[in-house]
Amino acid sequence: MKATTVYLSEEAALALEQLAQQLNRPASELIQDAIDRYLSSSHTLLPPSIGLGASGRGDLSERDEVLLWQESMS
Repeated sequence: MKATTVYLSEEAALALEQLAQQLNRPASELIQDAIDRYLSSSHTLLPPSIGLGASGRGDLSERDEVLLWQESMS
């Protein structure tokens, strides 16, 4: 595990310490858990609309610029 420094607002630091006491867990463990959950839920980097349509063309990615210019010239 790699050590790092995290800067928190006074309010966030106080809330974190209170939560750590309530749960009887170290604040560092709560931070690690929160970061792990955030990273595991953030795999969707592409818009949800990507891949919804089917063009029926097998050469679309190879000829995208040609096809776009043809469309704009029409």
